[in-house]
Amino acid sequence: MPLPLEKMRVLDLSRALAGPFCSMILGDLGADVVKVEPAGTGDMIRTWGPFDRSESVYYLSGNRNKRSIAINFRSPEGLRLLREMALKSDVIVENFKAGTLAKLGLDPEALRAEKPELIVASISGFGSSGPLSARPGFDQIAQGFSGFMSFTGTPETGPTRVGVAIGDLTSGMWLAIGVLGAWIKRQETGRGDTVETSLLASLVGLLSVQGQRYLSLGEVAGPTGNVHPVIAPYGVFRAGDGDMNIGAATQEMWLRLCDIIGRPDLKDDPRFLDNAGRMQHREALREIIEGELSRGTRAHWTALLVAAEIPAGPINTIADTLNDPQVAHLGLIEQVSHPTLGEISQLSNPLRYGTGGEPWIRHSPPLLGQHTREVLARYGYSAAEIRDLEANGVVAQASPPGADRAA
Repeated sequence: MPLPLEKMRVLDLSRALAGPFCSMILGDLGADVVKVEPAGTGDMIRTWGPFDRSESVYYLSGNRNKRSIAINFRSPEGLRLLREMALKSDVIVENFKAGTLAKLGLDPEALRAEKPELIVASISGFGSSGPLSARPGFDQIAQGFSGFMSFTGTPETGPTRVGVAIGDLTSGMWLAIGVLGAWIKRQETGRGDTVETSLLASLVGLLSVQGQRYLSLGEVAGPTGNVHPVIAPYGVFRAGDGDMNIGAATQEMWLRLCDIIGRPDLKDDPRFLDNAGRMQHREALREIIEGELSRGTRAHWTALLVAAEIPAGPINTIADTLNDPQVAHLGLIEQVSHPTLGEISQLSNPLRYGTGGEPWIRHSPPLLGQHTREVLARYGYSAAEIRDLEANGVVAQASPPGADRAA
């Protein structure tokens, strides 16, 4: 099946996680993504552990469906090459500090004066302007600054970060959406645009009901832990063999829950007659429910609750999830051949088009400079020009044993 972005050429100048996650999404959707890395050192994320033999697992998680070219950023020839490639691309993705693009000779407006249809997509920590624009962007700092950590965790633990770099990941997702919007607009106007987001803006954009509670009611949410902020009983409950989630979100679900756990008397308990009462007496209600759940396993209660159309399920480990038959059925894990690691498993793109079951992963995460010659040829450089660039130390080509399956 043809992919929707097969006509898009992306020059990915970003590093670490936020920008690369954006370009990976675009690559999944069919864009020809060229990951530009400094010769010799490469993307900083390549040094982040843990490691699968020689390869950073962190790097592997965010760089599929890309080709890598290694360029000497410190040489005038390397910067000229970079500018030439930028003008032959449709989209530039970057997450440098403010002003760095201009220092590299890649000022967006100057580039667009030569190529009006160019799209420049940028991620920063706190925005490209304003009193905090010069601050570097690190995920946990943004999680704290945005208020996200203030309602994550429990009163006992205090503020807690989300277990993945959610500021990086969501800013990458927001930027990918922005690129798609600019791409559609370009089809109509013939002109590109500059689209940007930041870790701060991306997380503020996810504050959802907690943000609206403050804007509408002046309520400042505290740590909500594992319970729903406005519905009870809805959250984590301890069964006989471990923790599970139950979401009795409506009055009808609550009444059915009482029957399932063998406590129909709770229906008439004045403390629990409606959601407001159940919220007020949430802790007492939790102790009662867990007392009944202790008589059976998570699987036992999940089966009964789901049969009664009450959302419920176990709290899985990652191993539980990634070995689950439903995850396998949805094709959420794919295999791809890596030039040094051999066959590896990777998380797939969660989107599906129509009834197609084609794999998303066409290229394994590339080695540093794995596709230098191939990329330059695709950008119109002759074999002689490529040899000269290599001989003069402007670019570097990796020589891995074998090649990935789609090279």
